[in-house]
Amino acid sequence: MLQQADANLPVTLVHATRSKITRAAPAAALYEAGRVHHAGSFPELEDQMCHYDGRKGAKSPDRMDALVWALADLFGTRRADPKIRKL
Repeated sequence: MLQQADANLPVTLVHATRSKITRAAPAAALYEAGRVHHAGSFPELEDQMCHYDGRKGAKSPDRMDALVWALADLFGTRRADPKIRKL
């Protein structure tokens, strides 16, 4: 959808290897530390953030998941890819 609006937008494809709750923990810490603020009103996102509890079969929180990935990129909280060295 973003590339339909502007084909030159930088898009980073991500693949989750950890659970949503695990991935969201660093973002939650940023909120608790007062380092994240929303400018504007995002009622659908806020509903997802307040109601998602990680139960299996629960509706996937797409907006919250995108926010978690964005914050990880902006604040450098993404887990680094493992490095393999030859001995």
